[in-house]
Amino acid sequence: MLLIKTRRDVLLAPLQAVSGIVERRHTLPILSNVLLEKRGQVLTLLATDIEIQITTSTTGASGEGDGAVTVGARKLQEILRSLPEAAEVSLILEDRRMQVKAGKSRFNLQTLPADDFPCMALSEGEARRFAVSQKQFRHLLAQTHYSMATQDVRYYLNGLLLLVEGGELRAVATDGHRLAYASMALGDTGDASPPDSGQRQEVILPRKTVIELNRLLADSDEPLSIEILPAQIRFQFGQINLVSKLIDGRFPDYQRVIPTALRNVVAVERSLLLQSMIRAAILTNEKFRGVRLVLADGSLKIMAANAEQEEAQEEIEVDYSGEPLDVGFNVSYLLDVLNNTADDIIEWGFNDANSSALLTIPGNDRFKYVVMPMRI
Repeated sequence: MLLIKTRRDVLLAPLQAVSGIVERRHTLPILSNVLLEKRGQVLTLLATDIEIQITTSTTGASGEGDGAVTVGARKLQEILRSLPEAAEVSLILEDRRMQVKAGKSRFNLQTLPADDFPCMALSEGEARRFAVSQKQFRHLLAQTHYSMATQDVRYYLNGLLLLVEGGELRAVATDGHRLAYASMALGDTGDASPPDSGQRQEVILPRKTVIELNRLLADSDEPLSIEILPAQIRFQFGQINLVSKLIDGRFPDYQRVIPTALRNVVAVERSLLLQSMIRAAILTNEKFRGVRLVLADGSLKIMAANAEQEEAQEEIEVDYSGEPLDVGFNVSYLLDVLNNTADDIIEWGFNDANSSALLTIPGNDRFKYVVMPMRI
């Protein structure tokens, strides 16, 4: 049976949208597959890893009838990607195999029954809905996601805190060595009601969900609908519907970590500091990645050394006349924040060499980055 006949890009674009969560190796072979379901001219694609599920649809898929099947997501994606852009592709089902046909090319793939595909069900219970623009939420993630932990035994750190309170949406991520905080106002949400300003709600998004959202969201003012359910969260934007389980745990009290009284503050040009850090990082110790920041009247020196006794030194002129400081930091933590912030000026606040430093943007209290010093 000819299931689908369409242009390559009509298939490839939605397939790329859903296949990011597909694991190459899984204990359940069917989880390496994508579910293709055709109803009339509409083709729906669905992928899941049990924790996250992404669904999208496209139109313009002609064929001999309706049907559903699952096939290897990565293999189908690589085949389509390797075909010419203007190619017309046919997907033909025959017994338990799918033939991908384009011009004189033929590929026969194994399939598994659509009825065996483990689709996630939405949890029942009270839901909280609100909407923001894709651009706003993507910016919120970009300012914080790099501070998430990776495979930490404190599983609640392997994700990102989303907190809704008082007409504001906040995002916080920490790995125990640094913390990134960003917030945005929740304005008019169109058809959906704005969240109750008096009710506080916080959830922890898994790391993989945050990475997928960062990949899929457009840098546009198109709407993103967010629905918080018991133990789940749903994001709807464009033709994409993403459902994710939430991390069950208590996130640390981030407000206690953010310093409030800082004796010294210096403003530095972000791009200048970033380039200096990149150069100094070349000669850091590969394991510890430490750099020394020496701040004195009118100058900021960035120094690095490694086990081969190689050294690097950068110096930046700054408008500073406060207490001198000699402190060490993991240069990767500093590069992360500088690469994910677009503002021209960064303010660096500190008390002494043993206390956390606070990086902020002048005139903007919606972004804060806290980083612990290290011994060098």
